[in-house]
Amino acid sequence: MKVKLFKKPKGPIIVEGFPGFGLIGTITTEFLIEQLKAELIGYIKLDEIPAMVAIHDSKVVNPIGVFYDEKNNIVIFHVVTSVQNIEWQLAEAISKLAAELEAKEIISLEGVATPGGVEGEAKTFFYANDDKNIKKFEDSKIEKLKEGIIIGVTGALLLEENIPVSCVFVETSSGMPDSKASAEVVKALDKYLNLDIDPDPLLEQAKKFEDKLQKILEQTKHATNEKDKKALSYVG
Repeated sequence: MKVKLFKKPKGPIIVEGFPGFGLIGTITTEFLIEQLKAELIGYIKLDEIPAMVAIHDSKVVNPIGVFYDEKNNIVIFHVVTSVQNIEWQLAEAISKLAAELEAKEIISLEGVATPGGVEGEAKTFFYANDDKNIKKFEDSKIEKLKEGIIIGVTGALLLEENIPVSCVFVETSSGMPDSKASAEVVKALDKYLNLDIDPDPLLEQAKKFEDKLQKILEQTKHATNEKDKKALSYVG
């Protein structure tokens, strides 16, 4: 595992979003990076992730990029590759980086499946392990998650004891990219962090975001399958 940073901001809030149900984390972090004009300041490399990058609009897209919004002192992890089976390693990498940067808080963004579909606006929920942050969420009128199973990188991070970890969850009824649900996450973050971000452009650009992310993830999956085929041919 290699964590490379070109810039090391002090005392930031870390926001992370991994490909999950509805691609909520990936879509939301993509939108935040664009709206906040965050700059790329680093990346994470793991041996378990295939040695590949996606090209979109003639630009390289880092599988796990680290971006920085200087105005709000926010570090954003943007992930466009599968992280299945490497959740513990990634959680450890984020935790170590948070300690190195003396981060104030880690915020995880997740979609949660809603059987039977979502009626009206998708509801957002929070979970936090720090009393001050719990009060901030409650003051923002965001409902607290009382029951649920949290898996993946977010679940691993919640077991960390050395840094406050908060989660923003949103209902989504589809495994496909869900920009409408992501817009609700943006609203919740806007209230919680006072970012002054308008989520409407996300809805206007929904097709653009969804197409981009879908293509990148499909390319990554295809490349992984080809890599596996080659490995089998060497063995066989």
